[in-house]
Amino acid sequence: MSEVPLIRISNATVYRGDTRVLHEFSLSIAQGEQVAIVGPNGAGKTTLLKLLNRELYPVHAEDSRVEILGKDRWNVWDLRRHIGLVSDDLRVRYPREALAMDVVLSGFFSSIGTHGMLADGVTDEHRQKARQVLESFSAESFAETPLKRLSTGQQRRCLLARAMVHEPATLILDEPMAGLDLAARFDYLSRIAGLVDDGRSIVLVTHHLEEIPPAVKRVVLLRDGQIIADGDKAIVLTEANLEATFGVAMRLLADGGYFFARPK
Repeated sequence: MSEVPLIRISNATVYRGDTRVLHEFSLSIAQGEQVAIVGPNGAGKTTLLKLLNRELYPVHAEDSRVEILGKDRWNVWDLRRHIGLVSDDLRVRYPREALAMDVVLSGFFSSIGTHGMLADGVTDEHRQKARQVLESFSAESFAETPLKRLSTGQQRRCLLARAMVHEPATLILDEPMAGLDLAARFDYLSRIAGLVDDGRSIVLVTHHLEEIPPAVKRVVLLRDGQIIADGDKAIVLTEANLEATFGVAMRLLADGGYFFARPK
């Protein structure tokens, strides 16, 4: 792993509107590391992602910094070539009539679609690369199909292909299995495992323990904008830590590198 962290947040206080979500928040993630950020709705997970994606900025303070790959200032378009994002929020922003191929091509421009002037910038090389990436995710057969005719799992594969057109070293996956049936969940987990095997950094944001692949070894538990626990998955995932994070009594089960919670 590189000595320069992928992400280093120091004493960041972040507001969304008038609400303070993160207060003097600190977190560091190394390049090549795979991390799951787990917490209930309202824990601050989305705010943290927007901070990393440069959609939000911390309150200015002398000792507050947010660095990505050692830099605290980025051209947003350059940053998105280093970090690919997959989220359900991104999925619903696309018109239902958009073709799967157009979704993938838009990854070259960090845009929603390739309409208007962007269409003139699409080259044969872009299309060839997009088809290669779609093929790598077993999605080439529906390249010319509108999103409205694809299953949620197929749409999610298109977004993963969109994120991969620049072959970024890091992927941020925000609730990547929301709305997927069991077969699609298992397929997605295997694809994430393949990306981990390729040595990519993975930041997985979820509130479901069973969505954490065995290859993801570090877990950060988040509640009310504060870190409850951070470290090796086998040490951090305890009933006491999870009850403190989610505010409900539960039993913790483990099987084959996966963790599950059920009511106590």
